[in-house]
Amino acid sequence: PLVTPNNQVTLTVISVPATEAIVELKVPEEFYFSDQPSEEVGANSVQGDAMALSEAPIISEVSVIPSHHEILPEVEIANVEINNAIEVATGLNYNANMAVKGAAGEGTTGAVGAIDRLTHEILLSLEERKTLVVWCFDSTASLLPQRNAIHDRFDKIYEELGIIEAAGNKAFKKHEDEPLLSSIVAFGNGVELVTKKPTSSLAELKAGVKGIKNDDSGNENVFRTVYEVAKNYDKFRYVPAGGEPERNVMIVVFTDEAGSDQKGLDETVKICRRYTMPVYVVGVPAPFGRKETLMKWVDPDPKYDQSAKWGVVDQGPESLHPERIKLNFSSSKEDDLAIDSGFGPYSLTRLCVETGGIYFSVHPNRDVRRAVSRQETQAFSSHISQFFDPETMRRYRPDYVSTSEYEKRVSASKARFALVKASEMSQLDQMASPNLRFVKTDEAAFSTALSEAQQEAARLEPKINQLYEVLRSGEGDRDKEETPRWQAGYDLAIGRVLAVKVRTEAYNAMLASAKRGLKPKDPKNNTWTLKPADEISVGSQLAKLGERARMYLSRVVKDHPGTPWALLAEKELNDPVGWVWVDSFTDLTPPRMAPPGNNAPPAPARNDAKMMLKKPPPSRPPPKL
Repeated sequence: PLVTPNNQVTLTVISVPATEAIVELKVPEEFYFSDQPSEEVGANSVQGDAMALSEAPIISEVSVIPSHHEILPEVEIANVEINNAIEVATGLNYNANMAVKGAAGEGTTGAVGAIDRLTHEILLSLEERKTLVVWCFDSTASLLPQRNAIHDRFDKIYEELGIIEAAGNKAFKKHEDEPLLSSIVAFGNGVELVTKKPTSSLAELKAGVKGIKNDDSGNENVFRTVYEVAKNYDKFRYVPAGGEPERNVMIVVFTDEAGSDQKGLDETVKICRRYTMPVYVVGVPAPFGRKETLMKWVDPDPKYDQSAKWGVVDQGPESLHPERIKLNFSSSKEDDLAIDSGFGPYSLTRLCVETGGIYFSVHPNRDVRRAVSRQETQAFSSHISQFFDPETMRRYRPDYVSTSEYEKRVSASKARFALVKASEMSQLDQMASPNLRFVKTDEAAFSTALSEAQQEAARLEPKINQLYEVLRSGEGDRDKEETPRWQAGYDLAIGRVLAVKVRTEAYNAMLASAKRGLKPKDPKNNTWTLKPADEISVGSQLAKLGERARMYLSRVVKDHPGTPWALLAEKELNDPVGWVWVDSFTDLTPPRMAPPGNNAPPAPARNDAKMMLKKPPPSRPPPKL
């Protein structure tokens, strides 16, 4: 047989398995975790394969990430072209776990809650380097209860710090030589350094707070105080060549007013930023669009009358200039009741924002679920009748910028300029108690009564028209406005003024029409009463203005729910702008006189001794608050 040789050679190569490298992963010493998984997709959720969720402490339609940098001492440098600086991270979703420096309004019901948060801030500072905390106390009489509460809380603060120190917290391991020092400063009309030098003695700190004497001047020179504190302790912030500052310096201020020396704000911000000294203020909520509000004062000495007295205090406004017109509601003083602005007084809050601190808005009656009456208001607190959800109010943060920058932004928009100008005009009252009921005994008397009622409306119309013309000058730029705060402010102002204008002029026109003659439903009816109504029957021009008023006010309620603007717009909408005549009958026959005593036996003699009241305790007026 034919055999074909096979010259192919087969090679078999046996490969040795490669040895896998074992990498030991180090568990991070510091991390944040939550017991509750996130419902949304993102890096912090259980859906790791989905798109990361944009989260930040401030909501914005565009996400931006800040570049962290320290503020260095002022030096002369060349002009450098850079992109827009991003100071605060913004995201599409809010995350409360992300701390934000320069917070504008952390709401609490008491100073103790703010102190607990400050304890956390102190620990964060100690993790970086040794720290000096300067506690600045308003020495006016109205802050006495709060000073006592802080005095009692100092034990808890330093006990917590001591416990953490004993547990070996690394914040204390880094600094062997007194990592935490404190100073006490009192201020009112003047500034007093209570502790002559920084100390770590808790007993010395408590004695300093307890020894602060009341200042009855009524002045709170808080910005001068912060400036002098920064200047006094600037040595701790000098940066040696190739080194770092000796200590962080935190300035904590306790006050219940906006400050008597707000002109010093810019210089105070400048020096605190120069030496990177964050300022934390435990203060009060600013009344919405108002400078002044009423504080409830009860004499702290039980030997004196304990009934409540009310004093005027400066606690606002929340913006550089008021952005709310001074206009009462119809037949009421409701507009005079202070409502929460959602933020602290402008100057103090801006000081915190620009230095990287936090403004704590403290009020013991804070409750966003219902209104608060004057009777419920705690002593040494201002009466704020309505509070709002801080999460809702974040979109409406005021412009915390310099005076020149604020005025530049206002002047750039006719709508903004008109709102600020109208808000600076004098208080405008609606018809306080207009005459609505007219009994017709004869034609002459009826006509005279109608003419007299028209006088009040005629007196108010020029003032209302002046305010309306100011606001109308900004209508052309309203649709260009993109900031929610300015949108709500302008719409509320012009909507309310239009409603008042229509209501007043319609009242006047209805009286004029009555003088020309009214036809009753029943011939015997002799009484005509004006009742509020949605319909306007005295002219198409007034009817169109009424529709515009409802349009503006309804837009505020729809676009800005849960805000002070929506609350005031709803109140105005509940008061109709039109009137209607309703006729009825009034019996003019004089009533019969009953016989004296009605033949009843005389009353028994009274025991005047039992009826005598105890002599009331002495009363004294409240001091300057």
